[in-house]
Amino acid sequence: MELVLKQGLPRLKSFNRLQVIIQHLSMSGTADSSPEVLLEKKGCAGVITMNRPKALNALNLSMVRQIYPQLKKWEQDPDTFLIIIKGAGEKAFCAGGDIRAVSESRRSGDRVAQDFFREEYTLNNAIGTCKKPYVALIGGITMGGGVGMSVHGHFRVATEKTLFAMPETALGLFPDVGGGYFLPRLSGKLGFYLALTGFRLKGRDVQKAGVATHFIEAEKVAALEKDLTELKSPSKENVGEILDLYHKKCKLDQEKEFILAEHMDKINSLFSANSMEEIIQKLKKDGSPFALKQLETISKMSPTSLKMTFRQLREGASMNLQEVLVMEYRLSQACMRGHDFYEGVRTVLIDRDQSPKWKPATLEEVTDEFLDSCFQSLGTNDLKLQ
Repeated sequence: MELVLKQGLPRLKSFNRLQVIIQHLSMSGTADSSPEVLLEKKGCAGVITMNRPKALNALNLSMVRQIYPQLKKWEQDPDTFLIIIKGAGEKAFCAGGDIRAVSESRRSGDRVAQDFFREEYTLNNAIGTCKKPYVALIGGITMGGGVGMSVHGHFRVATEKTLFAMPETALGLFPDVGGGYFLPRLSGKLGFYLALTGFRLKGRDVQKAGVATHFIEAEKVAALEKDLTELKSPSKENVGEILDLYHKKCKLDQEKEFILAEHMDKINSLFSANSMEEIIQKLKKDGSPFALKQLETISKMSPTSLKMTFRQLREGASMNLQEVLVMEYRLSQACMRGHDFYEGVRTVLIDRDQSPKWKPATLEEVTDEFLDSCFQSLGTNDLKLQ
């Protein structure tokens, strides 16, 4: 996994890094007899461990079906005062959803594509509405589905090993799992930038961006978990105080400026637009090395995904989480009916040629009428949330 975690790799290698991650995501783990999820009561806390380290704890449907009922049970249990979620191993919290199972469901004709997104988003909503304090220990790779398992909870604790990204536009998808809710609520146009380019944030930058609420050294995570589970009948405030204490004690990279700080004015200006085409025009007109780099990155992405994502974030900015998830379920099914998701999986996972042939191939060919159809109600098949 050096390909994923090595510092300072050129942006041109992003597809190679994505390929390595997705290869891990595609591993079924059938040879491993370990349970995919560990659900334990430790002291005052319910602890969820996503336990597929060889597959970077990629989230599959059976994991969702184990976590959701236990989360609801702990939420109602008077002896459970907080919920902690983490990933097994040192490499990942959760690097995303099980892409292979979803992409192969079209050939087999089963319901995985419908059921996975429906139940995953229902779980995302349960996390976002959980009445008990929810603490996600997001050490290692946290992408896609892993973001959905963490970002809607009360607390997200990053470490120097955290690697955050929403790389879906390179896969013919869109930053789902409630991305349309949390991304436009980041500072300025940062969320639009992260969503459209798939830019990766590492370590303390994940907290400085507002994705994580706290930052601690990886070696302190076990002690933090112990301190949390040993609290006596804690409130959300008590949990917050412990996390604040660890965060304040951590001096690692404290003086380091946010990696995008020098570019934020440009990001806010260039990514403020009424259309994806307008962003492209602004980047071309600006012509700075930073703008041209973004142009090069965006040119590799699915035009359909880019336009879908741009509209998703614009509309999501004024929606609540439930409304966003209903919208995103409609978009997920549009992607499953379309071409680019399967082409994205082909180019990154199967043929590994990093030469996607997107259809349509240009932004101009992705019509408003087509986009409207992606956002349309599915009627009785719409996602229904409590």
